Amino acid sequence: MGVVALLAVSAITFFIMNLVPGGPFLSEKAPTPQVLEQLEAKYGLDKPLHVQYITWLGDIARGDLGVSFRMQKNRSVITIIKEMFPASLKVGSYSMLWAIVAGLLFGCIAAYNRGGIADSILRIVTTMGVVLPTFVTASILLVVFAGKAPSIVGINEPWYAYILPCFTLGLNPMCNIARYTRSSMLDALGQDYIRTAYAKGVRGSVVIFKHALRNALIPVISYIGPMIAYVLTGGFVVETVFSIPGLGRYFVQSISNRDYPIIMGTTMFLAAFVIVMTLFVDVLYRLIDPRIDLAREAE
Repeated sequence: MGVVALLAVSAITFFIMNLVPGGPFLSEKAPTPQVLEQLEAKYGLDKPLHVQYITWLGDIARGDLGVSFRMQKNRSVITIIKEMFPASLKVGSYSMLWAIVAGLLFGCIAAYNRGGIADSILRIVTTMGVVLPTFVTASILLVVFAGKAPSIVGINEPWYAYILPCFTLGLNPMCNIARYTRSSMLDALGQDYIRTAYAKGVRGSVVIFKHALRNALIPVISYIGPMIAYVLTGGFVVETVFSIPGLGRYFVQSISNRDYPIIMGTTMFLAAFVIVMTLFVDVLYRLIDPRIDLAREAE
């Protein structure tokens, strides 16, 4: 299923990409028709689209994602991804860590205090975090803290330079995790084994974090898997607003420059990452709840 998904993503991206007006060699100083014809012949762009796509599939099967047409001319796409991904990975790791920890904690607190002040406040905050677009959050933080927080210019900046972008990137996932956790916890807290634990005199914190949380994690993990892939590969908006030299920002620039190999290579890398994380979640289901039969689910 993962291979089929990758093929579908590659086909849709490739043909839509080539339907967009313009090309990698057209700029303010457009080359002459003769030069343009030579460039297209050099990179195989003069062939029919289906032939180009089949050729590209053959190259990627051999582990060759091609070379950049324009942004880093004739450099390997794989090399470019290796250089850009560490910055996205670092920002994404910090964002993922605080989003998961805070989301689970706030969700448990809201469920434990259902109908109380803490629950109401957290529901308002998480709803705002979900509906507020990332670029709005990033813009607000820049306006409020402009000149008070350092800008990121590389992956070797001090830890405090990552506060604003990591908070922005992790806010939406954190709010979603909190909402999923609260909903699952409320369902778990109504089960018989929870009432039995309370009847035996088990402390509320132990019931929440030891008994109820584990059984409430399945719906939460279903969201966390793809979220990890999204966060670790860097939010396009966050990297662009905060000038982070990561893969997400470079991907946006490659679209503007019609650098086809980078667009395709980055898209396939991100799609493969999401598929791997989805597979990881399926395996994690079994570790959390041994009652789940992966073979039966696959059938």
